[in-house]
Amino acid sequence: MDLGIEGRVAVITGGARGIGFAEAEALGAEGAVIAINDIDSVAAMDAAAILRARGIQASAFPADAADEAEVAEAMRKIAEKFGKIAILVNNAGVGVKPDYSAYEMPAEVWDSMQRAHVRSTFLWSRAAIPLMRLGGYGRIVNTSSMNYTGGGRPGATHYVAAKASIAGFTRALAKEMGPDGITVNAIAPGYVATELIDGFSSPMLAVIREQNPTRRLCEPNEIGALVAYLASRQAGFINGEIVCIDGGRREFYWGNTA
Repeated sequence: MDLGIEGRVAVITGGARGIGFAEAEALGAEGAVIAINDIDSVAAMDAAAILRARGIQASAFPADAADEAEVAEAMRKIAEKFGKIAILVNNAGVGVKPDYSAYEMPAEVWDSMQRAHVRSTFLWSRAAIPLMRLGGYGRIVNTSSMNYTGGGRPGATHYVAAKASIAGFTRALAKEMGPDGITVNAIAPGYVATELIDGFSSPMLAVIREQNPTRRLCEPNEIGALVAYLASRQAGFINGEIVCIDGGRREFYWGNTA
């Protein structure tokens, strides 16, 4: 299937590794021109180099995805190089560990989580929309989580709140931007086989797999394929959706798996 994104510029935040890199690779395989943002400048440049070695046009634009000035400067450089963009994948964020009960959580831990997920999603969306309007085509794909769609879990209220905020932002922004030919959707992944779960114990991973109807983790390339479709011409009437990609698990039970 021709997704109609060949030659279109795609920005992926947090794109140097894990899910973000898989999203960049999937979009690039469909002919998109890739702009990788990551707070780790060396990792961003390495990721872009790997993609170029695979025949994908890719460049690195390092920046703290939640810093207003750095986002503005990165987007200025992207606009200077490419003129306009068509696709934005808001993937940047941080993991949950360590857990905190809500009544013991330091305010700065709460604020840091919202900054990494919600603020970054807002800043990059705000910066991207004018460049999407220039081309009359836009696809914004945000990143929510099974932790929101399934009701969350103890110890992760800050993370769940951030992912819920992204879902709400997605639906509201979709209504704002629809008339401009810009769609806004979000994905809600379950557990994905990336380095973020490398620290999980074997019993914990066994429980996670057992609780999933598919009895496995999601692979990063499966996330990439979904994002590539949502960025496509064919997905133009999908707008304001939170698309679950969790193997059907939905509800969340952490249990005693340490």
